[in-house]
Amino acid sequence: MLRVVKQRLRSSPNAPKSIPQRDLHHSILSSYAFKVNYGMYLLWLRVAAILYATASVAVFPAVLYKADRWRRWCVHLGGMAWFFHFVSAVEMLVQAHRWVPVSMREVQSLLGFAVVSVFFLVWWLYDAISLGLFALPVTFLLVLIPALGSERYTFPSQGVRVSWLVAHIAALLLAYVALGFSLLASILYLVQERRLKAKPKSKFLTGDDSRWAPLDWLPPLDTLERLSEAMLEFGFPCMTVGLVIGVVLAQETSLGAAYFLDPKIIAAFVSWAIYVLLLLVRRAAGLRGRKAAYLSGAVFAVMVVVWTANLFSHVHRFGAP
Repeated sequence: MLRVVKQRLRSSPNAPKSIPQRDLHHSILSSYAFKVNYGMYLLWLRVAAILYATASVAVFPAVLYKADRWRRWCVHLGGMAWFFHFVSAVEMLVQAHRWVPVSMREVQSLLGFAVVSVFFLVWWLYDAISLGLFALPVTFLLVLIPALGSERYTFPSQGVRVSWLVAHIAALLLAYVALGFSLLASILYLVQERRLKAKPKSKFLTGDDSRWAPLDWLPPLDTLERLSEAMLEFGFPCMTVGLVIGVVLAQETSLGAAYFLDPKIIAAFVSWAIYVLLLLVRRAAGLRGRKAAYLSGAVFAVMVVVWTANLFSHVHRFGAP
């Protein structure tokens, strides 16, 4: 009797339909797997961004000081970053069910992948590690914003944002101060060089060198040259850190990508590229003495141009809200 009642209840159209346990288990796993995959491509991209950053640091001593140890670190870290970037790009496009980037962040990520891929191809064919001075930092900057997430990144609190802003300003001010000291050391180098060349001649002709006596306090030429070079090399990482923090701060604004079309922002990135080029030229050509002093003056002149561009900026100027 009980068996007949159960059969009638199962055959009734109003009877509740239960989901088979196996199908329910499969549905839960599928949903969980989708969520994991959604976060995994961002995880791989963030790992790649960290590796690009460390490779960007390693490439400078590898090129400027011809250090084989740093060269190996640069190649290995950059290679691992390329691999994780490749995995992230494939997962991102497969998950989106398309093979063409649509959003700006997808384009940025794939553009960075293209830049670093061309760099490694050139390095493999011609052993041109010097191009990494440009390729690796540029790739890191391109990947940084997409690695923060598919949506616009917001700071946890206003206090955190202010801390990043203070670090951004402090890093750039340190870069300007270092370049100022480099220029000062270069000017003193030129004065000391002229003094040392003119002093014997003046003493021979007039028997008196009191004209140059007030400048006896000047340090030796070698000290001034090393000071100028050290200040140049100290200012560069400060400027780089300031620009990277600025990129993170800029993407939080309502302007988005249009922020980077501002004259001051463009001038800042152009000056960074010129800064790298001048450091490379100084090291590669072995510039010393007067030519190196002129080079320091050229770097400072570029920074002055960036500072002047503040007058034409509409979204990034002192006193702007």
